[in-house]
Amino acid sequence: MKFIELLKKIKGVEIQGATNTAKEGVKALRITHDPKSIQELINTRPTEPALRNAIKYAQKHGVEKALQHFEDSDKEIAKYGTKLIKDKSIIYTHCHSSSVIDVIKEAKKEGKHFAVNNTETRPLFQGRRTSNDLAKLKIENYHFVDAAMRAAIKQANIVLLGCDAITKTKVINKIGSELVAESAKRFKVPVYICTDSWKFDPTTIHGKETPIEYRKEKEVWKDYPKGTVIVNPAFEHINPKLIKGIVSEFGILTFEEFIKKATKELDF
Repeated sequence: MKFIELLKKIKGVEIQGATNTAKEGVKALRITHDPKSIQELINTRPTEPALRNAIKYAQKHGVEKALQHFEDSDKEIAKYGTKLIKDKSIIYTHCHSSSVIDVIKEAKKEGKHFAVNNTETRPLFQGRRTSNDLAKLKIENYHFVDAAMRAAIKQANIVLLGCDAITKTKVINKIGSELVAESAKRFKVPVYICTDSWKFDPTTIHGKETPIEYRKEKEVWKDYPKGTVIVNPAFEHINPKLIKGIVSEFGILTFEEFIKKATKELDF
């Protein structure tokens, strides 16, 4: 694949998910690794520090070691996350997260019986990808329209979400995620974030904030009328107080414990 084609696929969300984007970004260093190209690559997804962190690590330790990190981390997240899934439970998730899918897949391998509720996640319908993955795994799943999110969560025993970034003060994930967490709190359903530690954004240590990406209006409405303003944020902040724990390769930690560990470990 040519470098310019990769950039288009990331920008167009043909390559979905922060972890998958980071993996492809690292592989792109095999094609070109001049400073201008690397900056173009990083700029494709400003809300995803995993891409920046992975590239920094690969520049220092090599592409193969960076890819090996993701492989090892995926296994650890699945191992820890499956401990949270009880037999005959209902899991709720929003959008599409490869980490959440890995956890669910591992629970299936362990012989646990459960179902998954998920929401369509407009305007790009990433929730359909989640349902496709679950169907291939022969896991019982129920696909809800976004407006029925509350009903889907009310039935659940646990909420598992991925994330695109974690700062010292918040978690950032697909738009709708804080609404998920607020609804879960109302119904006393615990919320866990499944994530690779490389999604921690260390730039906040220097007073900078991870930006929220706003995407094109025509993703929402191709022929919207003149005078209408389309607002299309791709992500939003989740208050850490709404989160029970962070599931990463570090284990199952509270938000504060995760931040302390990630700040210490991410020294590259």
